[in-house]
This record gives sequence, C-alpha cells and structure tokens, in this order.
Amino acid sequence: MADVKPADVKRLRDKTGAGMLDCKKALVDAEGDFAKAEKLLKEQGLAAAAKRSDRATNEGRVFTKIAGGKAGIVELACETDFVARNENFINAGTELLDGIVDKNLNEITPELEEQVKLVISRIKENISIKRFKVFSIADNEFCMDYIHGEGGIGVLVKMSASDKAVFSNEKVKEFAFDCALHIAAFSPLYLSKETVDEAYIKEQNEIFMKQAENLGKPENVLQGIVKGKLNKHFAQICLLEQPFVKDDKNSLATVLAAVGKEAGGTIKIEDFVYYRVGEEV
Repeated sequence: MADVKPADVKRLRDKTGAGMLDCKKALVDAEGDFAKAEKLLKEQGLAAAAKRSDRATNEGRVFTKIAGGKAGIVELACETDFVARNENFINAGTELLDGIVDKNLNEITPELEEQVKLVISRIKENISIKRFKVFSIADNEFCMDYIHGEGGIGVLVKMSASDKAVFSNEKVKEFAFDCALHIAAFSPLYLSKETVDEAYIKEQNEIFMKQAENLGKPENVLQGIVKGKLNKHFAQICLLEQPFVKDDKNSLATVLAAVGKEAGGTIKIEDFVYYRVGEEV
C-alpha cells in the first residue's frame, strides 16, 4: 500500500472539496499519484468543479492599466497582506506596470528584475512579479478593466465591434464593465467551449463516461448522458456559456448579441485575463 501523507490528503481535499476519507482512499488506490487520485474522485462524482479560488497560496496585489492603445495587468507577489497594502508596494506595482505596458513586454527583463530588487531593498520583504499580460487595442477594439477590493482580483476584458462607433454607446460601455464584474465573480477558465484544450475535453469525457457507467444505464443512453454533462461543465468554466451575472436566465453570449444588436452592430469578446492573488500558475 502506498505511503499516503496527511499533507497530501489535505492538499487533495482543498483542491477537490471531497471528504478526507475519500481523499485518502483515492490516494491509496492511485498509489500516491496525486493527479490520478484527483481523476478517481471526479469519476466517482466526489470532486467539485475546479475553482481558481481553491488554489490561493500567497499574498500580493493585482494592478491594471489602459492607455495609449494598450492594456496591461500584473500580479505583484509579496509575503504578507500588510505589505500588499503598503503605499510603497502599491506605487511600485503601478510603476512596474507602466513600464510593462509602455514597452509592450511579454517576459521579465533584467531591467524589471533590477526594479524589483530596488523595491525589496526599500520594503525589506521578498517581492516578485508573478505574471503579467499586455493587450494591443486596435481601432475597432475596446478594453475594460476591473480591480476587486484591495487588488485581490484583477480583470481585463478585450472586445471588438463591427463598427468602432458601437463603443461610444453608453449601454455598451456599461455592458463591458458588467462583463469584467462577471469575470471577477465567476472566474471562467476559458473564453468559449471552442477554446477548451482538447486534452482537457478528452479527460472530462472519460470522467463523465465513468460516472455514467456507474449509473447502470444502457449503452445507447450513455453518450447522451456524457454530452449533457459536458455541456453543463462548459457552462461552468467557459465565459460565453456561463449564465450572465445580471441575467442568469441567459448566457453571456446571448446577452452580448442582444447588446450589440441594440447598439446597431455586433460585438465580440476577443480575450480576457483573470488574476487572483496567490493562484497557482
């Protein structure tokens, strides 16, 4: 029998929401393989849907900026929430993001590393740039940002329109902000089901098939059950398939189409970024 450590059981429970005994049994059955144990719990219907918030591990702050035809977001990590609220830390995050956006960076440079070292020398705590992203905004595109609370969650959402005049419509601007709020609230993993990784879909199909087989249903019924489960899962993890935060009877995609039509054009969500402080990446 595999040597299962209490720390691994707790980690599996934190990630899946399954009971401690179920997690221990899954790890034993999987001979200590964490990923295999997680999959077993999913097959048995004991694991909750993946949530980003289950994976928070440290402190820091998220910063956003939209200026000069570009939009940027950065997560600056630190050791304590006290430092995350420190004015010097906040100023440093703002300055770092200014440089990232102005230079359209896509990776950490020696110059950024030197800036971080300077911040560490001032604040006397370990600080690092955990991740960042920059969007270029074309003439027919529009970006909206949102920071929740004291910077624990940050969002960028990028949209395009058939006519740039559409983004002058106040209802469209309000909807763009509502989309950013929605992303902050529901933390989608993907933009649409078409963008979901094929390997992930394959794994989910295997899990849902195993669950369906456990129901003892006839073979000709299983595929329909699996398809229904997969579509329900997409509605949990895909932005466009999720019930809209301000109209949960309709998907965000349905509301998006209606808002565009009312504004006299079509609107498309091109991309989004969701950062939660401490999230494993």
